Amino acid sequence: MHPDRPWLAHYPAGVPAEIDLSRYSSIPDVFAEAVRDYGPKPAFSHMGRILSYDEVDRLSRDFAAYLLGELKFKQGDRVAIMMPNCLQYPVALLGVLRAGLVVVNTNPMYTARELKHQLSDSGASVLLVLDNFGHVAQEVLAQMPGVRAITTGLGDMLGFPKGALVNFVLRHVKKMVPDYDIPGAVRFRDALTLGRMHALPEVRITLEDLAFLQYTGGTTGVSKGAMLTHRNLVANMLQASTWVGGNCKPGEELIVTALPLYHIFALTANCLGFIKLGGRNHLITNPRDMPGFVKDIRDLKFTAITGVNTLFNGLLNTPGFDKVDFSRLHLTLGGGMAVQRAVAERWKQVTGCPLVEAYGLTETSPAVCINPMDLRDYNGSIGLPISSTDVCIKDDAGNLLPPGEVGELCVKGPQVMKGYWQRPDETAKVIDADGWLHTGDMARMDAQGYFYIVDRKKDMILVSGFNVYPNEVEDVIAMMPGVLEVAAIGVPDEKSGEAVKVFIVKKDPALTAEAVKAYCRENLTGYKQPKYVEFRSELPKSNVGKILRKELRSPTAAS
Repeated sequence: MHPDRPWLAHYPAGVPAEIDLSRYSSIPDVFAEAVRDYGPKPAFSHMGRILSYDEVDRLSRDFAAYLLGELKFKQGDRVAIMMPNCLQYPVALLGVLRAGLVVVNTNPMYTARELKHQLSDSGASVLLVLDNFGHVAQEVLAQMPGVRAITTGLGDMLGFPKGALVNFVLRHVKKMVPDYDIPGAVRFRDALTLGRMHALPEVRITLEDLAFLQYTGGTTGVSKGAMLTHRNLVANMLQASTWVGGNCKPGEELIVTALPLYHIFALTANCLGFIKLGGRNHLITNPRDMPGFVKDIRDLKFTAITGVNTLFNGLLNTPGFDKVDFSRLHLTLGGGMAVQRAVAERWKQVTGCPLVEAYGLTETSPAVCINPMDLRDYNGSIGLPISSTDVCIKDDAGNLLPPGEVGELCVKGPQVMKGYWQRPDETAKVIDADGWLHTGDMARMDAQGYFYIVDRKKDMILVSGFNVYPNEVEDVIAMMPGVLEVAAIGVPDEKSGEAVKVFIVKKDPALTAEAVKAYCRENLTGYKQPKYVEFRSELPKSNVGKILRKELRSPTAAS
């Protein structure tokens, strides 16, 4: 056993210490294998329409041929995709990759300022945008004459008459599609038709070629593009599929994809990972509409679902969720933010399936650690480092810390990004001379090699010289029956330097600040107890539902 890899002794049966990357040359290579093995089987479903692997193969070929034959793009050119989960997304994604081009995933909720930054920073040649966000694209593209537009309606791939009906209702009844006009824009369906007239040239893609510019949330200021290569993504697909594959049946899995595919978690874990397993992704466009979401999956007989803590918590608190058919569900994967014990325990109680926590980052494509799939109960850990991955804990001086001590979690492996796009200075801040990626997360490792995230380095609260980790405070308060959601931050304090302040969304209207404080006195040591309790109707969240503490910390919010 490798002396620095205690986790290998605790690997699930059949999971290798190293993955074999020589099997594939690119993401399209993995997809081509899935088409050969699973051709007629369902690959993606949305609003009643199912696309088979063969159909996705044909449609993505047409889009690749359009980009190369009609638009004359050159290998390495960037294509921005600004869409929520819908059938056009995987078709476009695979088309761009098959053409040897680079995908720039773009959050549809972006403001014009954010969209402009991303398009100009990435140097994207074209923006593929859903009609609902066309008005934002119109404003930005008017200032960027070099960028072409391809547009599509949510119903465009649902077939007739359903597709036309969906588009009509969104535009005229629900008023969810503001009017816009982008001169020279091409409809996605027309692009596919034009692509059909072109042969797709032989495109030679290697593992070293860039596949994605995946922009990070910009927790440290400006949003940066993580350069993810085909090697990074193929490695992570192999790492994740060997880890979960032991209890998956190739060609039989049906995963609920509610997190947006433009986010790295769903992109790799759901879209690419389940292509590798020949599974079907069932796409949810708007998971914020919880009653609609529950209705959609009620009789689906899905086998797997991924999500973040707030998504699972939201489902558990939606009437009718306990009536969903969970008879085939055997895999629930939580990531993106800490999974709270209260949520994990209730999830298992309602669905009969344990909620397995995993950990990753945009910069690692994303998976780093996953708990064993045969985990019976919540253990508070992010799990073990996956195959071919080294993880260690370092102090601020860069020294390795022994098991049990808290320091910064650092990662090395084939899934670690090449660096930040055109920002060597920013890359040097996170990848050290020895090739370790510094995550900014405070963590510890136990003797078995399980890792535990204690908190974000930047979120740590310092009370009279003692470190308080918001996750711990939030975990305790989340166990209170009257609490729906909670976030903890540090606020300036004359006596102790900082004090703990919590923001709570109530489940029970009768809940009082005094009751919260009394509960904390019983469950937390003195310096960890909140000095301030503020009730809110909702908490600020990111596009995937992660609670944004930094917005609560801004002077206007925290007062």
